[in-house]
Amino acid sequence: MGSETVPVLEMKRISKSFPGVQALLCVDFRMLPGEVHTLMGQNGAGKSTLVKIITGVHRPDGGQILLDGRQIRPSSPQSAQREGINAVFQEVNLCTNLSVAENIYLGREGSSPFAIRWGEMHRKAAALLADLNVDIDVAAPLSTFSLAVQQIVAIARALSARAKVLILDEPTSSLAEDEVKTLFSVIRRLKAQGMAILFITHFLDQVFEISDRITVLRNGQRVGEYLATEISRMQLVTRMVGRDVTDEGPTRAARARAATPAGEDAPFLRTRGLGKKGSVRDIDLEVRPGEELGIAGLLGAGKSETARLLFGIDRADQGTIEIDGEQARIGSPLDAIAHGLGFCPEDRKLEGILGDLSLRENIVVALQAKRGIFRNLSRARQDEIARTYIARLGIVAADAEVPISKLSGGNQQKALLARWLATDPRMLILDEPTRGIDVAAKGEIMGQVMALCDQGMSVVFVSSEMAEALRYSDRVVVLRDRRKVAELAAGEADEQAVYQIIAGGHA
Repeated sequence: MGSETVPVLEMKRISKSFPGVQALLCVDFRMLPGEVHTLMGQNGAGKSTLVKIITGVHRPDGGQILLDGRQIRPSSPQSAQREGINAVFQEVNLCTNLSVAENIYLGREGSSPFAIRWGEMHRKAAALLADLNVDIDVAAPLSTFSLAVQQIVAIARALSARAKVLILDEPTSSLAEDEVKTLFSVIRRLKAQGMAILFITHFLDQVFEISDRITVLRNGQRVGEYLATEISRMQLVTRMVGRDVTDEGPTRAARARAATPAGEDAPFLRTRGLGKKGSVRDIDLEVRPGEELGIAGLLGAGKSETARLLFGIDRADQGTIEIDGEQARIGSPLDAIAHGLGFCPEDRKLEGILGDLSLRENIVVALQAKRGIFRNLSRARQDEIARTYIARLGIVAADAEVPISKLSGGNQQKALLARWLATDPRMLILDEPTRGIDVAAKGEIMGQVMALCDQGMSVVFVSSEMAEALRYSDRVVVLRDRRKVAELAAGEADEQAVYQIIAGGHA
């Protein structure tokens, strides 16, 4: 569709800041009728803030929002819905204990102050879903249907409010491949009816399958707007990353290993076809003693999901895990700890540190869990362990009793590393261990990790920074759209090669 078409929604020079953060700066954005417009960008690019401004969750600091050429100022999600702007999010915000028809119409048409007109509600719900080419029992509880159908019911509810703009925020992140096809057929049907659809995803294959137009944000600013037919995958990746990787020289792994070269030892851990429905699939990995295996990919590629399966936080329903050549059942973190695994999560504040507890308590908690409730660590032993690892990792704190929440991000990350080293693990899984910490702390932490590898420990290292994944790994597994697409020797690869694979160039 040509650029002369009048936008349904237009945002001009939108800015929004929060304390210490410029989330958006003078961003222009538009949505045309009968198009799927995809919003792309790395974590922190400003996508969520832009959506929250469109839907009235946040008020912009500056700029204009026009709907059908008329300026609007949505002050809440309800006021945005009254204007015809509706959003469907990754987590479907519906009542699964109610029927399909109730979820679509309850509180809207089909009810009255005195009674619910069940027959009329059911007829309208069935007709609305029929327009989307979906034939289901609208009287059945929503919980009896798949996630894809629940997403479509959420879309139908938005349509029942006569939506002009439909926002789909990560709608496919928990869907299987066949469910994605079902959802995409509905999206194409809505597009053919002239609706403007905003689609947000991290799956590159889906971007080029469903999109007409793509806008890229980076660091709160608009990089550009592109027709999907006029930009290649590699060009899209480089605009998201912020530099032309084809112009940069190779980045080699920077450490010389003192341990046995990779390949001469049998794997400590091996997975075959590991996966979980709606998460990742077909993950084959081998991690040898004294080896650091990097897992790389863009945000949403499935890196953290893979790490969580390895540690039993999420339970795999596909494939196998072997440890020392024997099949292992890892259905929980306790199982993983018993097999000699440790895990530092990506979100250290939410899933890692216990903010109200002391540094000492945070360091010894995993070891105590491994020992069980009937083999308590004495206070003297706890103090000894804390002193040992505070000194070993150079944790800067007044003493071991200071609340861990008072420490810097780098020292918190060192404390998490200490927590797992205290359990004497055979393998560490590190999910974005250097995120949000300064360069000096990053070097110290990764120096410790590499030293542990040299002493024979296995490490799985998850990183969104491609240069970092190559620098600190012996081999790098590349994920795209939650599947393994390549495996490279880090010392023989560079960023360009990895981004080419992510863009779908080769594997």
